[in-house]
Amino acid sequence: QVQLAESGGGLVQTGGSLNVTCIFSGRTFNDYDLAWFRQAPGKEREFVAAIRRSSTFTTYADSVKGRFVISRDNAKNTVYLQMNHLKPDDTAVYYCAADRVGSPNYYLSSTYDYWGQGTQVTVSS
Repeated sequence: QVQLAESGGGLVQTGGSLNVTCIFSGRTFNDYDLAWFRQAPGKEREFVAAIRRSSTFTTYADSVKGRFVISRDNAKNTVYLQMNHLKPDDTAVYYCAADRVGSPNYYLSSTYDYWGQGTQVTVSS
């Protein structure tokens, strides 16, 4: 059974940076595509970024493009989300998710079978 554990969230001022981390366990990390989603209070969960198992393909939501970077270290079974130039609108619980099938619908939460518990990111104005 796949388990995902996020960490690295916290409180940061507008314009600051955070690097959130997700550690994967239970199966072969290289067999999974990974993604980050976020959910703000009163809003639906939304796609943030995704990275294919080969690391050759990454993609981002328009709202974070140019500010966030997703990466993975297959030797450490870890996926990262480096968040720069943070804004109050980035405040949310950030979740990592894993997909074994390799669906092209990487932006849909229904694509992912496994989810972490989330880490809170709060950006103060």
